Amino acid sequence: MNHALALMLPLALLMGCKDDVASRAIPDPLILTEEAAGHYCQMVILEHQGPKGQVHLAGFPAPLWFSQVRDGIAYLKSPEQTAEILVLYVNDMGRAVSWQKPGESNWINANTAFFAVNSDAIGGMGAPEIAPFSDRTKAEEFITEHGGEIMLLAEIPAELVLTPIELDTVALETSE
Repeated sequence: MNHALALMLPLALLMGCKDDVASRAIPDPLILTEEAAGHYCQMVILEHQGPKGQVHLAGFPAPLWFSQVRDGIAYLKSPEQTAEILVLYVNDMGRAVSWQKPGESNWINANTAFFAVNSDAIGGMGAPEIAPFSDRTKAEEFITEHGGEIMLLAEIPAELVLTPIELDTVALETSE
């Protein structure tokens, strides 16, 4: 009998691990609706221009919504952030209708995106924006028109998104 118990114990432990892994599976992105409010600003996301973000956390059924991609990346890179982040999805601006209408369902995983950084693009909250693309060629076209450089998520320095900015020095709104 002890031999059977010894064989069943590792199996029971593995089953427990499987449940733990399943609970941390990466969820699919949600479609942006009128009910989505920005995590920091609590304003309706659809009322703002530029790309958006949604962060999914372990143990939470709904994502945190961000009015700007910059804010979603700031959440990821914040030293105060302690929740387990499963994924950050961002609008694919290469598939967006325009800068004013970035889309409700054209989400890409931020870990695979090409980001146009340090361009003249202004996001939904009036701050400089980081524009995400699934296609590097489209990101290159964007920086040809708006300046900046291409970076992957891991290459974006925390200072870029965590340093305060003075909004009166921000130049133009992007009019794509």
